[in-house]
Amino acid sequence: MFQKGPIGIFDSGYGGLTVMREVVQLLPEYDYLYLGDNARTPYGNRSFETVFTYTWQCVQYLFAQGCALVILACNTASAKALRTIQQRELPQRFPDRKVLGVIRPTTERAHTFTRKGVLGIMATQGTVQSGSYMIEISKFFPTLRVYQQACPMWVPLVENNEHLGPGADYFVQKYLQQLIQQAPDIDAILLACTHYPLLIPKIKQYIPSHVQLISQGPIVAASLRDYLQRHPEIANRCSQNGKREFLTTDSAEQFSQQASIFYGEALQAVQVHM
Repeated sequence: MFQKGPIGIFDSGYGGLTVMREVVQLLPEYDYLYLGDNARTPYGNRSFETVFTYTWQCVQYLFAQGCALVILACNTASAKALRTIQQRELPQRFPDRKVLGVIRPTTERAHTFTRKGVLGIMATQGTVQSGSYMIEISKFFPTLRVYQQACPMWVPLVENNEHLGPGADYFVQKYLQQLIQQAPDIDAILLACTHYPLLIPKIKQYIPSHVQLISQGPIVAASLRDYLQRHPEIANRCSQNGKREFLTTDSAEQFSQQASIFYGEALQAVQVHM
């Protein structure tokens, strides 16, 4: 008999809290343990090897805390580390544990985002370079036209709480223009980074009103609900006391102050060391 434990949610920093917020809202009965690797963020410009190493360390930490299921609520980690974890590490070392990402559930619904079949993707440099979205979408919907744009300044703007100030306008407009120049008939934009939903008020100022913006949080939450329904053997190992805990590899005080911007309510974090 396995001891029940929380659902683990991992991100390189704060962004995964926008996903966790949606997950908790949809599935409030479960316990959740969030881990932000703030001491080593950002992941977006790091190599595949480094992102895998950092992500796998954090996943194993969550396993050690009793998590049978871990969600990589980070697009860069999902793009650069998830496949290796699922195909190499879990079968050999943790065959009874599951690790899921945010890219697959998002790409499975890509056809619902756009009426014209022309989709734009805003993401970190690492996610764009990985080609993960292009590969996955082409598997499901080969006729969709998909265009990507890296936004290296968007995460720093959000994490420094400058995302709604006048200083953000230049970089928001710049990257959106670069995307639209690739395909003026784009009618949907996927925000393929969990930080980017906080920029939606700014983004809307620089795109036509008919262009739909898609955030990943609700998609990932619905996908997790469906997964737990289809896999009772995993759901039965997830404790249900409505408990939420937050861990960070950097300053707990700083994390607790910043995290409310992403999570939408005050929280108290604890610092841990990898």
